Amino acid sequence: MGKNRWFLPLTSALGFFFLYAPILSLVIFSFNANKLVTVWSGFSVQSYVDLWNDPQLLPAAGLSLQIAAVAASIALVLGTLCAIALVRFRRFRGKTILQATVSAPLVMPDVITGLALLLMFVALQQLIGWPQGRGILTIIIAHATFCTAYVTVVVQSRLADFDMSLEEAAMDLGASPVRVFLDITFPIIAPALVSGWLLAFTLSLDDLVIASFVSGPGSSTLPMVIFSKVRLGVKPEVNALATIFIGVVASGVIAATIFSMRNTSKPKKA
Repeated sequence: MGKNRWFLPLTSALGFFFLYAPILSLVIFSFNANKLVTVWSGFSVQSYVDLWNDPQLLPAAGLSLQIAAVAASIALVLGTLCAIALVRFRRFRGKTILQATVSAPLVMPDVITGLALLLMFVALQQLIGWPQGRGILTIIIAHATFCTAYVTVVVQSRLADFDMSLEEAAMDLGASPVRVFLDITFPIIAPALVSGWLLAFTLSLDDLVIASFVSGPGSSTLPMVIFSKVRLGVKPEVNALATIFIGVVASGVIAATIFSMRNTSKPKKA
């Protein structure tokens, strides 16, 4: 018992250090006055000034956020429809094919997915003249394609535990199917919808391999720009941009935690 008292805290501390020490060092060196990110020369915010004037990073970040938002929204709609079809309709022609199609992007390497999408876009352009080259539209389609699989899994897991008697009771009381969905189904599966959208948004924002295959001139996403810059050496502007993203994500997590704790601590009315 004596060994267990210090073993668990020590392993936990080492695990957290292994996970968050690189992130902490990135944040610290974003305020480095030296152009070499590995050599500390004093505190400075010059890297944030250089980031504001950078002609590539900020436009690429804005483009990636737009693509991620649109692709995640499309994936949310398609993934929710797929999840409803797989859970609510027990037997229908093509269910096995639909299940396999949804599961394939989860295990398919990104290189294969990107190459397949590139060949599809090239074939469509030759056959029907659409899309006209590769750019923002093809990236959105590609991201929505593989993000739909993740949204389907998240929403499907929530629908699998859904109590159908709630919908049946509402319909017995005269509610229309649309009213049942808006008043009963949607509020219950809303956390899964939010989780699926956030997961799809993160995956789209983080993608590098697939976007490299389906992008064109003038449509370089943030991961592509950062990767091209890192190959020539990490610059302080990259650390500054990463620190801003970390700050936004951390603020969101803290706000969500505080909101959840307040709701939990509120006394329930009898």
